Amino acid sequence: MARELIARTRQEINTLTQQKQLLELIETILLYKFPSMSREEIESMFSLSDLKQTKVYQEAKQEGKQEGIQQGVRQEKLRLIPLLVKLGLSVEQTAQELNLQLEEVQQELHKQSLNQGQ
Repeated sequence: MARELIARTRQEINTLTQQKQLLELIETILLYKFPSMSREEIESMFSLSDLKQTKVYQEAKQEGKQEGIQQGVRQEKLRLIPLLVKLGLSVEQTAQELNLQLEEVQQELHKQSLNQGQ
């Protein structure tokens, strides 16, 4: 049914903007209908080449980038903890400077001391 609807949309809708909006709606429905399938699988299954252009895909991609950046920043902060403590900052000062919870800093120091003991 989806393939037929996509084909009909491409044939019967003359306005490019309306066609794009309707295809985007169909693609969004497919993404939600098949959450375990990859983008490539959905594209090949339904002959969709415009999937990367959909708003849902673009938003998901942007969210993924943001999460990746946040994870990277967090990992860098955790990596700096022992260095700051070694330079003489207290655990509290380190937490404050890195904008982390005191418990996070303490846990990371504990984890790293366990790793050094191995």
